[in-house]
Amino acid sequence: MTSKERVLMAFDHEEPDRVPAWCGASVEFWEKAKRVLNLDDEDLRCRLGDDFRRIWPRHVGENTGRTPFGIRRAGYGYGQPLDHPLAEATLKDVAAYPWPDPAMMDVSSMRAEAETYGGQYAILGGAWSPFWHDAIDLFGMEQLYLKMYDEPALVDAVLTRIVDYYLAVSRAIFNAAGRSIDIFFVGNDFGGQTGPLLSEKLFRRFLWPQLRRLVELGHAYRLKVMLHCCGGFAPLIPALIEIGVDGLHAVQPSCRGMDLASLKAEFGRKILFNGCIDSHHVLIKGDLETVRRETARVVKLMMPGGGFIAGASHDSILDETPVENVVAMFDTIQEVGVYC
Repeated sequence: MTSKERVLMAFDHEEPDRVPAWCGASVEFWEKAKRVLNLDDEDLRCRLGDDFRRIWPRHVGENTGRTPFGIRRAGYGYGQPLDHPLAEATLKDVAAYPWPDPAMMDVSSMRAEAETYGGQYAILGGAWSPFWHDAIDLFGMEQLYLKMYDEPALVDAVLTRIVDYYLAVSRAIFNAAGRSIDIFFVGNDFGGQTGPLLSEKLFRRFLWPQLRRLVELGHAYRLKVMLHCCGGFAPLIPALIEIGVDGLHAVQPSCRGMDLASLKAEFGRKILFNGCIDSHHVLIKGDLETVRRETARVVKLMMPGGGFIAGASHDSILDETPVENVVAMFDTIQEVGVYC
């Protein structure tokens, strides 16, 4: 069975030959792992048993060091926004804002890139589309929450402009890549360590309609839609299922409300779970025996009936994570996650 067949069966809540595996890593960890294991990029993915490959458009023109929406960021990792240009904006200001041109993303080589994998792997594509984070950057988080109550039309206008851009980029990607892409992968963190970052009522009022537009685009191209969402967002899962989100990544069991057994029992036939193996306490801090034991426990719990992809509970395995722990996790997934 190919990786692509394996992944698509899992999305259809069927049991393939084995549980599919997912590896997302920070640049720092990835470079460290290549050095430690003396492997190149593709050989490392094969060594870990990663069933996915991802393709990206290329940015055209000058690299300004800003987000597509003009935000300057600085600091550790992805940094923090240095300004919030729409913090005091009016609807007139929103209309006049220099919104990005989707044409600045070059999609011309994406089909050829996807086809280099020969149909063996599940291909991820589409714009990352972090519209919630972009709105926070543009308004500032406190201002955004206040404006949801005081100026809802203004928030709607900004979110619509942001999502319009991502829809246009993704549509161009899907048209250029043809049937080479399998999964539209988008990312927005709606949860924190102790629960959702906004109430279900506010989520449904402001973010749910915008996310639905992205899901509908993916489905129009006959793609599975997988949402990356950090944190404890369990109260929002029914709303995500309603709009047809096919998979959730990368489920964090250390957050409030994200008990894996409960999630599997309540939602396991309705949506796919990707991740679930604790990055924070197990992969970073655990010894090899702990990693193997916890990986085996999670895989055995989540694999029945399909609808599960195994991997770390964060998209970017961090540099402080021991390489040997990550290798042990993926080896255990291969050993334990066999259906037949």
